[in-house]
Amino acid sequence: MCDYANLVKTLHQFAEKAKDKPLTVGEALDSLDEAGYAFICIILVLPFLQPIPLGPFTVLGGVAFATLGWQLLHGHESPVLPKQILAIEFNESTWRMLVKVCLEILGLCRKISKPRYPFIAEGVRGQKIGGFILLAAGGLMAIPFGVLPFNNFLPGLAILFYCIGELEDDGLMYLIAFFWLIVTVIYFSAFFFALWYFGEKALAFFKIF
Repeated sequence: MCDYANLVKTLHQFAEKAKDKPLTVGEALDSLDEAGYAFICIILVLPFLQPIPLGPFTVLGGVAFATLGWQLLHGHESPVLPKQILAIEFNESTWRMLVKVCLEILGLCRKISKPRYPFIAEGVRGQKIGGFILLAAGGLMAIPFGVLPFNNFLPGLAILFYCIGELEDDGLMYLIAFFWLIVTVIYFSAFFFALWYFGEKALAFFKIF
């Protein structure tokens, strides 16, 4: 089930099913006979791969990815999503848009990904590393930043590259996922530092008066 052809085919099927009425995430995933963590995560992360903050939806998505990461880290074979995520509805046009985005992103990633560094991606070690990436990226995404640009995009990239690495058995993609986790931490830390620094300056300014 975890390959590019099946992924794109599945998204097209979701769009067809959403013609009559909006299709929930839960209904979409229920239609799959079997799906691994990477397969589910790569579908769920697509809406977050944009610089515009999605508000509470970003927090909810972060909780979902962190939950999946915790499950993967602890060796759960079947991923289980929170009910709030399963209840989210997408109409036909949204599913079509996800198919388009998926094709563009995965088409680019396939050009640079291939099986390599199997000691990172395969077996229990790969499972543990993948679980940590999802847990960390989900936790970062769940921080309620409000209108901060890229607060869903940067951790979303970490999730995306983990998924590519899992689908292609590519350990290098796991390392790139870690790179985006580090970039996210630096970006968020800089934001918090700026809040603290300019907050201190503002307080000092007003104390003068």
